[in-house]
Amino acid sequence: MGVAGPNRRGDGSRRRAAGGPAGPGKGATPAKNSRADRNGSGKRGAGGDDVIRATISSDYSAGRDVQQRILDDVERHGYSSDSTFAIRIALEEAMVNAIKHGNGQDPSKKVHVEARVTPRRAEITIEDEGPGFDRAGIPDPTDEANLHKCSGRGILLIEAYMDGVEWSHGGRRLRMYKENA
Repeated sequence: MGVAGPNRRGDGSRRRAAGGPAGPGKGATPAKNSRADRNGSGKRGAGGDDVIRATISSDYSAGRDVQQRILDDVERHGYSSDSTFAIRIALEEAMVNAIKHGNGQDPSKKVHVEARVTPRRAEITIEDEGPGFDRAGIPDPTDEANLHKCSGRGILLIEAYMDGVEWSHGGRRLRMYKENA
């Protein structure tokens, strides 16, 4: 799975690098079909942090808009091409999973996104309103029986590309981070 291996813990979360605390980032224009801003008010938070916060309907287009806002921040902060690629893949997989598997594409259910991007680290939290899932119960897509299935690789990609991944709230919340390499 990633450079340093999966390092799986009993709670289904995974860490590769210790990393420091998350820091400032930047917001952009609100995503379509969303309530989005920085720190809920468009202002800097304590210590000058900028946080992108968005609540969107279970709509792929709205998800892509939020993804682009976060990726714009990643680019603005000068992330390496490898780190940018990793964040792009993990973010897309996480948004699709929240909309499709978490919320079942139910437009009445929301996806909540929060992101902080600094020159050193990008930290993203995505939470859906679905029933949740048990990470340990997800089949391994690299097992022989699963190799030819058309889906089931999103979590593998998220965990392989990000430096830290934590599942909480019964599998409804994903917190992931990537250090800028």
